[in-house]
Amino acid sequence: MFHDTFLKACRQEPVSRIPVWYMRQAGRYQAEYRVIRAQHHNFFDLCRDPELCARVTRLPVEHLGVDAAILFSDIMTPLKARGLDVELVEGTGPVIRHPFRRAHDLSSLRTLDPDRDLQYVIETVKLLHSQLSVPLIGFAGAPFTLASYMIEGGPSKNYHLTKGFMYTHPDDWQALMEDLAAMTVSYLKAQIAAGAQAVQVFDSWVGALGAEDYRTFIAPVMRNIFTALRQTDAVTLYFAAGAGHLLKEWDKLPVDVLSFDWRTSPQFIRGMHLSKAVQGNLDPSMLLAPFPLLKERTRQILDVMGCRPGFIFNLGHGLFPEVDEQQLKRLTDFIHQYPIYKERSYEDE
Repeated sequence: MFHDTFLKACRQEPVSRIPVWYMRQAGRYQAEYRVIRAQHHNFFDLCRDPELCARVTRLPVEHLGVDAAILFSDIMTPLKARGLDVELVEGTGPVIRHPFRRAHDLSSLRTLDPDRDLQYVIETVKLLHSQLSVPLIGFAGAPFTLASYMIEGGPSKNYHLTKGFMYTHPDDWQALMEDLAAMTVSYLKAQIAAGAQAVQVFDSWVGALGAEDYRTFIAPVMRNIFTALRQTDAVTLYFAAGAGHLLKEWDKLPVDVLSFDWRTSPQFIRGMHLSKAVQGNLDPSMLLAPFPLLKERTRQILDVMGCRPGFIFNLGHGLFPEVDEQQLKRLTDFIHQYPIYKERSYEDE
């Protein structure tokens, strides 16, 4: 039996319980995943094994009972397939050996053909489409976030080089955005065609921009991406960390679901009267707290957001290795058992 609670919430349709899934829910906090990962020195080598990737993707559904699965992969996968010299360094993240400095550097990357270059990802999605009883979320990185890695050479605390490139070389920036947008659309459409019922665009670091820069340099390309994805039957989600100040700009985009993190309160979200479905926003660090405190913080979110049509419970960012899987299972059960559409007054909030 296929459970579509998550998809209904994305479309702001009535649901019988609050759906929940967790970013990075397939990963290092799971003992079974750590065994699989230890057998593969290189992360990208693991990603090339459809059977193993499908298994890792299914684990949270089987162990936690979440309402959606998210494809096990990485946002750098399509760039790696295009010839970018990138490695995932444990404890650091993506590291680019030769950072980009001008649009001419794009000539070193071939055009992405998902069926040719990422056949193993497409095969993983096809396997999961036949195996899962809940929706599969495909995903890709957004142009700004991908560009930040390409220009900075790896993770950054301030994105000075990325923003300096954006301000100083606007034509080169536009060329880079258009190239990455075309890749993102092509990659996501291939995942959807293979069976993904939803796709999330990770713009993890775009919160480093103010609203004016977002409107000028980013919103047009994101509008083009989500407009192109409207041609499919999949629902679309948009995520960034620390980007509560951009939610009004995001609400103008043709996307179905907006994410917000713990820096933005549920009361503030309700007061914004956003037109989209929303997902969030537990601080992942709360998963290390005693369960009574974790439950109380979760209850506070559910009391405010649970009666809102189109609410999906998630974390404000991803799971991390120190999380206890049983704690996560108890949390999932608590959310599922919570009375939906609880009567409360919010006029004074």
